[in-house]
Amino acid sequence: MTSTNTDTTTRADARRNRERLLTAALELFATEGTDVSLKAVADAAGVGVGTIYRHFPTRDALLEAAYRNEVEQLCDVEKLLHDQPPEAALAEWMNRFVDYAVRKRGLSGALRSIAASGSDIYDETLRLIIAALTTLLEAGVAAGTIRADVDAEGVFDATRAIWLIPDEPGWADRARRVLALVMDGLRQDARA
Repeated sequence: MTSTNTDTTTRADARRNRERLLTAALELFATEGTDVSLKAVADAAGVGVGTIYRHFPTRDALLEAAYRNEVEQLCDVEKLLHDQPPEAALAEWMNRFVDYAVRKRGLSGALRSIAASGSDIYDETLRLIIAALTTLLEAGVAAGTIRADVDAEGVFDATRAIWLIPDEPGWADRARRVLALVMDGLRQDARA
């Protein structure tokens, strides 16, 4: 019985370590670049360097896992819908999308390299984002606050406008203003 408890504790510790590594890696990769040392990632996560290699055999594996984790968190919209009305949940998701975009900008070169190596990272990201938007839009339509004549692909296309904003100070604020305009156009009363 002690063995089972030890195994459960070990697995829980390993999961926590993995999550801390993913969070630290994403933050450091986005702010300092993808060449940041793995020791710096381990230090930021509060674990030893060996722990990184137990979970992620290469820097690219860590980067890809951190990015996928970020996308999964962005696309987990059930809590948003549970905590607030659908229109507010969609607006909050748009704000989170800007935060995601800020981090993705710092990772873009490395992500292109990972995709070029055969990863489905972009296809999977698109699938998850479209599914999240579909859930949010359907909830808003059902509540009568979001227009029924829009679909997730169209909304995602509109959000892509943020990538055209020059990469300079104030980028995130400008992106939020663009997505606020998108939100205004999605509201049921926008057609009036």
